[in-house]
Amino acid sequence: MRRVWMLADNIVSPLGATTGENFRNVLKGISGLQLINHDDLSIEPLCCGLIEVTENNAASKFESLCQQVIEQLIAKIYLDPQRTIFILSTTKGNIRFLEQGRQHDPRLHLHETAAHLASRFGFKNQLVISNACISGVMALMIGKRLIENMQYDHALVVGADVLSRFVISGFQSLQALSPDRCRPFDLQRRGINLGECAAGVVMGGGKELSEGESSICIAGGGLSNDANHISGPSRTGEELAFAIRQACGEAKVGNKDIDFICAHGTATIYNDEMEAKALHLMNLENVPLNSLKGYFGHTLGAAGVLESILSAESLRCNELIPSAGFDQLGVSEPVNVIKKNHHSELKVCLKTASGFGGCNAAIILQKDTYYRS
Repeated sequence: MRRVWMLADNIVSPLGATTGENFRNVLKGISGLQLINHDDLSIEPLCCGLIEVTENNAASKFESLCQQVIEQLIAKIYLDPQRTIFILSTTKGNIRFLEQGRQHDPRLHLHETAAHLASRFGFKNQLVISNACISGVMALMIGKRLIENMQYDHALVVGADVLSRFVISGFQSLQALSPDRCRPFDLQRRGINLGECAAGVVMGGGKELSEGESSICIAGGGLSNDANHISGPSRTGEELAFAIRQACGEAKVGNKDIDFICAHGTATIYNDEMEAKALHLMNLENVPLNSLKGYFGHTLGAAGVLESILSAESLRCNELIPSAGFDQLGVSEPVNVIKKNHHSELKVCLKTASGFGGCNAAIILQKDTYYRS
């Protein structure tokens, strides 16, 4: 099987405009979440992560963030326009157009937005992955498989979402938003925070790497759907466990090989409970675990890409990131939530994600040495 590597990445979030800046601020315990009063977004004060961007008819806020990420990535690595697949991971894209009276703008449609971004940078092939909150992890899996099958030399995966009254009111109607900073897996958790982000990864077969160089490969992935409820996750965790089992099987790793878990960890009552049960079913309850939602909020279609990039940085730097907001365990099955920065030799990370409609995803990130075949 051809190995697929993370060759370049970038993050634009409230914590910075590069991966390095974001990672350093997370290690310092800095959160991009703050209480805002923004009448265009919510009639009530809202704890969220916002990025200040000037937008116009030529480029919406969503598109501007995507373009910023892509510009930095193509400056790092050459991508053949014919042999590169551009994959856009998002849940809502330019949904703000509805609030701006642009309901007839073609770029309201996700496939049109992807085509617009691809065309701007000369890419001939594009794909949209929009499967609720597993979109980012799923996009990385799709990119991996397209490269493995030699359909493309590279995949440029960009995950992005921005906030709007439409998005926020939906979560408010579910009574899912926390009035203060979220606390994943904690006894006092009260719900999620939402956040804005664009994050991108260039994936490829490794020819840009120097022989003997240590880098991160996406070693395995798995998908499942529990078909439990339109918004409520499985009550048993069996289906997420199934996705984890697929990912571990493809990567040929056992539970004792996993050095840490980057959980979906939304800080809702049911999501965290389901994840804890799934990890217990996989005998992973003692593996160090974090959720990054306390730093960025839930960035929806960007979450899987953002959190995979930061997990890859953890592997490279051998640094375990604490789960912001966690104090006392509040799920029925024990999980080993990281409470403080810890330096440790790291090689394998399990990244999980779950979303509305019962979808679940898991990937294995592995630090390894590249050798030319």
